[in-house]
This record gives sequence, structure tokens and C-alpha cells, in this order.
Amino acid sequence: MSTSATLQTTTTAGSSERTRAIVVAALLGLGLVFMTGFAPAMALHNAAHDFRHTQNFPCH
Repeated sequence: MSTSATLQTTTTAGSSERTRAIVVAALLGLGLVFMTGFAPAMALHNAAHDFRHTQNFPCH
């Protein structure tokens, strides 16, 4: 009897945690889309250029 109650509690906690993770991921994704949408083109170019350098990818 107590095993069944424990499993139900764990399932509910897992579902709540999954929902929270989805909401956080969606907010971060939307934030990235809006930040890049309103950023000047030169700032995006410089960010991509610097990222390529940090990954040791030749870009010149």
C-alpha cells in the first residue's frame, strides 16, 4: 500500500519538474530569438566570429 502511494508522489513530482523544464527552455528559446531579432547585424557577426575562434575553426 505504501509503495503505491510513493510511486504516485514520484510520478507527480516528475511531471511537475518536466513542465518546469519545458517552460524554462521555451523562455530561453524565445529570449534568444528576440535578442537576435533586435540585435544589430554587426554585433551578431562579431559574436559568431568570436565563437568560431573559440572553437578553433578557421574563418580567415
